[in-house]
Amino acid sequence: MSAITEKPEEVHMESVDSYNKQRCAPSVSTVNLADCDHCTAFPNRWSRFRYAIREPAAEFLGTMIFVIFGTGVNCQVFLSMNSNVEAVPRGDFLSLNFGWAAGVALGVWIAGGISGGHINPAVTFTLAVFRGFPWKKVPFYIFAQLLGGFCGAGVVYANYFHAIDIVEGGPGIRTISGSGDLLATYAASFLTPVSCFFSEFLGSAILIIGVLCITDKKNGPPPQGLVPLALFIVVLGIGASLGMNTSYSLNPARDLGPRFFTAAVGYGTAVFTYRDHYWLWCIVLGPVTGMLCGAFVYDTLIFEGSESIINKADAQATDLYLRASRGQRAAGIESA
Repeated sequence: MSAITEKPEEVHMESVDSYNKQRCAPSVSTVNLADCDHCTAFPNRWSRFRYAIREPAAEFLGTMIFVIFGTGVNCQVFLSMNSNVEAVPRGDFLSLNFGWAAGVALGVWIAGGISGGHINPAVTFTLAVFRGFPWKKVPFYIFAQLLGGFCGAGVVYANYFHAIDIVEGGPGIRTISGSGDLLATYAASFLTPVSCFFSEFLGSAILIIGVLCITDKKNGPPPQGLVPLALFIVVLGIGASLGMNTSYSLNPARDLGPRFFTAAVGYGTAVFTYRDHYWLWCIVLGPVTGMLCGAFVYDTLIFEGSESIINKADAQATDLYLRASRGQRAAGIESA
């Protein structure tokens, strides 16, 4: 995971005693905090507060941008199919995949250098289990991601609500089949519950394998800064090959945030009771269990890092290490 790094900041300070006599303006000097031992890293109260919340804030903003791109392309493609909205449809299924992949890439790019760019509660939980991500941060990350999904859906709804009114048949009409499924995800009607769960499980397992592979330093990772581009390819591939059944949510925040929003703006409790609480057993449990399984497979077969629970030292290896350490200390004492 990417650690928080302090970047040199410049603070412009007014000199009280020094004035430009010709222009009657205070002279301005520049202080580089990296070269100033006695300067504070927090020039004002907001900078101190921002530093305290920057990781959850990055997850919030990254998730919001991701959902804006994804649900935005959903609305543009499907709402434009109505002849009363547009004369010609503005996109197709490939457009959907590109929109969601671009949203993931940009969301990770925005948050990656600050929080690691999870933008997905299932990713956060899996990294806590298999990569030592601090458990104390997990609730804050997940809350920020859900809030980002909620706000992202709100932005898209505000942008398209006139078209939604036309498609639904009036400003007071809101239905899941009419426009609710453009924001949250709903499975195809021909799928059984097991098939719904398996579709989310499979896509999520592939996604986390891609994430772990891309960030594995011993497995040919992309150059620094190109991780979002690699994730763009992963998500584009998943959507193009496995996206039809359940609209490949693969992310509880991507679905639950917009689902809460649709419930708040008039779509009713049906968004939660759909198919016996589909949102819980498919949208939450599917990605979480899929990513845990995918991470287990990747770490068991490929990953060699010591941070994984699969590669923790056993009793024999620990004993050998302790013996070697004692031997080195003894040799050092004798040579001294």
